[in-house]
Amino acid sequence: MTFTVRELWAAFHGMALGGGYLLLFSGMIYILWSLKPGWAAATAAATQVKILKAGTVLMAVVMWLTVFIGTYVIYPWYRAKPPAGLTDLADYPRYFLVANPNLAAWHNFGMEWKEHVAWLAPILASAVAAVICRYGPKLIEEAQLRKYLIILFSFAFVIAGIVALLGAFITKAAPLY
Repeated sequence: MTFTVRELWAAFHGMALGGGYLLLFSGMIYILWSLKPGWAAATAAATQVKILKAGTVLMAVVMWLTVFIGTYVIYPWYRAKPPAGLTDLADYPRYFLVANPNLAAWHNFGMEWKEHVAWLAPILASAVAAVICRYGPKLIEEAQLRKYLIILFSFAFVIAGIVALLGAFITKAAPLY
């Protein structure tokens, strides 16, 4: 079994980076949620804050890498224009999807969502990481701020999850060879 360069880039983009982000989320959201006065000894809370800072910054970096690779490496292959008169569009995913009325929605809705809305995930993840790095241990006493960060973080997660799901479906309908 061999993989093309395009397939390797797509797997790295979606499964390694995107999947890594989605997996890291559960740990970071738990730590953020558990930062409550009296839940842990001061030394444990300080360790949790350090892990939270490093983890959320790592997640933001991973999300930015995912979006940049998707936009600047994979997306040009997806949108490549076929030569005039070509009838077999299998190697040109965008045109393959648009040419088939049963598959056109995958491009018209799915890929448009991925192109534009996907950028919100790293923006929100970066905002959460910046606030966590700025406030650090003060987050233990700031219940309202933690609540807002959890909401922002959850929005980033939901957006990334929808984008990942759409990416999997689009790749199933029109793979990059």
